[in-house]
Amino acid sequence: MVLPSTRFVLPPRGEAHEPPEHRGLARDGVRLLVARPGAVEHHRFDELAEILDPGDLLVVNTSATLPAALDVRHDDGRAMTLHVATALDDGDWVVEPRRPDGPETDVAAGDRLGPPGLVLTLIAPYPDGHAPRRLWRARPWPPVGLAGYLATYGRPIAYGHLAGRFPLADHQTVYATVPGSAEMPSAGRPLSERLLVRLMARGITIAPLVLHAGVSSPEKHEPPSPEPYAVPAATARLVNSAHEARSRVVAVGTTVVRALETVAAPDGTVSPGHGWTDLVLGAHRPARTITGLISGLHEPEASHLALLEAVAGPALVGETYAAAVAARYLWHEFGDSTLLLPGEAS
Repeated sequence: MVLPSTRFVLPPRGEAHEPPEHRGLARDGVRLLVARPGAVEHHRFDELAEILDPGDLLVVNTSATLPAALDVRHDDGRAMTLHVATALDDGDWVVEPRRPDGPETDVAAGDRLGPPGLVLTLIAPYPDGHAPRRLWRARPWPPVGLAGYLATYGRPIAYGHLAGRFPLADHQTVYATVPGSAEMPSAGRPLSERLLVRLMARGITIAPLVLHAGVSSPEKHEPPSPEPYAVPAATARLVNSAHEARSRVVAVGTTVVRALETVAAPDGTVSPGHGWTDLVLGAHRPARTITGLISGLHEPEASHLALLEAVAGPALVGETYAAAVAARYLWHEFGDSTLLLPGEAS
């Protein structure tokens, strides 16, 4: 039976509470559910090179995860956890004040928060006054570089499903080179060095881009806020060449989809570009350039599921999640993976 992709019940013990290496698995040893219209197959992620074909293009996000959680104190004395989503071009930060290791908390414009060595003044809800009061534009004083500050005082963002805190290295992909993501672009985490070598040896091309992932909305499942991205000219050329050769263009994660679709013309042609994207994909705006998607498993009603449907359609996403629930796959950033191939009937 096909389940509506946004309405399902996470099975008992369906969450990954620690990285696979802490469960006795290799990084690439997690399960991989491969879904085509009419067919679902169960594999291990380290079999990806045999599943894809020579000439296929795998597009990865080389953004590196920052230790973006801070312990702060509100000027009324409350202890809080602050999740830092990004730095804006004018030096302001985008932040999410939360209860210590809990959901968001009440704050207002003009409130001041005290992380070590700084005063952060909340300016306004982000990205504008009509936004939910979850993310805030905040002004640091004195001005300070975000990445260096977080490297000194921050820790990786972690939510309640994790069994403790894990080092920043566990929150990185092996190819992460450009610091800037508040939360790990986790779809690429199972790609190990040895698997990347096998993919390239089989004739599968790997192309990079950057999209710095902000702070997710695990409680309210809001769509993503504006995020900075950069699609290099070489990657745009490789995507267009893959289309011309009728090879797959497989995005590793929803961040890659968002970046590529931001620079995609209506016919699917991709141009290089950089800046901030506010694109939200869904039924109103399906994907134009992606023919395959590697993704982790998202929570019921998560906004990411609308993006999956924009790539693969609601029927295939529903079949995928029904199969993952039935087979007791593991959810979240350290869990199992899916590969959606919507254009390939069984």
